[in-house]
Amino acid sequence: MTQFVADASVAIKWVLPEIHSDVALLLLSDDCTLLVPDFFFPEIGNILWKRIRRGETTLENAQEDLAALMALPLQIHPSFPLMPQALDIAARTEQAVYDCVYLALAVTNGCQMVTADLRFFNALQGDPLAAHLLWVENLP
Repeated sequence: MTQFVADASVAIKWVLPEIHSDVALLLLSDDCTLLVPDFFFPEIGNILWKRIRRGETTLENAQEDLAALMALPLQIHPSFPLMPQALDIAARTEQAVYDCVYLALAVTNGCQMVTADLRFFNALQGDPLAAHLLWVENLP
């Protein structure tokens, strides 16, 4: 079984039709174990709230999408022990700490973080930790 850390930019594609949704859905196969940090669901909630605010969805639809994501067999990991490593990565790469927590979770578990955040992905190219980062379109 293959293990991945999925960030919110990928996971939202499991419930909302967006670019790369077809590829992101491959992560939901029985062959994948998916890890997320404990703040994953507040981050997903914020994405859904923004879509409500912009009139792109209703509260009812957002609640259904959230429920679908909450029903997935995700392994939820505490962010607290990842914070020193995430802060180090953030300071070195000049990226947001919350994005770096996902990467620290991947490093700690010896797997790759899958992202659809092109800015974050590009910023990490050339960094030694880039081997732990996978662009969503490059899923095996």
